[in-house]
Amino acid sequence: MPTIDPRIDAYIAASSEFAWPILAHLRAIVHAACPEVEETMKWSRPHFQYKGMLCQISALKGHCVMGFWKGALLFPDMDEKESMGHFGRITSLADLPSKEVIADYVKQAMKLNDDGVPSPARAAPKAAARAVEAPDYFVAALEKNSAALANFEAGSPSFKREYVDWIVDAKAEATRLRRMAQAIAWLAEGKARNWKYAKC
Repeated sequence: MPTIDPRIDAYIAASSEFAWPILAHLRAIVHAACPEVEETMKWSRPHFQYKGMLCQISALKGHCVMGFWKGALLFPDMDEKESMGHFGRITSLADLPSKEVIADYVKQAMKLNDDGVPSPARAAPKAAARAVEAPDYFVAALEKNSAALANFEAGSPSFKREYVDWIVDAKAEATRLRRMAQAIAWLAEGKARNWKYAKC
């Protein structure tokens, strides 16, 4: 039986109608090509895992994308800026290559994970990102919810900073507590602080 994450069902259902058949089609191809794949939500997007990260699908404002975790190895000639969507902007099923072509990329990605091939090192940023220091009271609250803590720790510096700044900026204690409770709930679901706007 395939490993299905109901959060991905909800993600697809909440996407624009044009995206439904695209996301369902890509999801089905991944499962057919990799029966052992596991679904999960990371960074508020559907991801597929097989001995590590394999690929992800997303619905954006007017198009969908499919990206491979080790896409730089699968698509060596592709510009780094396009790395999130290895099949370009997908607005309908007609924009996609055949099932066989997509499945072949999935199998190539599986082999990279089978062989333990690491992802290519990314170029170091020009300037180090400002460290994010969460206040002790927020850390203590996070430690009471393992999913929220894991998603917070896995987030980028900007992902963490949005939450920390939002909580620290609260003027009243009641506001701070309310924001912390909301932050824990959203983090437990893998949502970014401004997830409502990112979806548009």
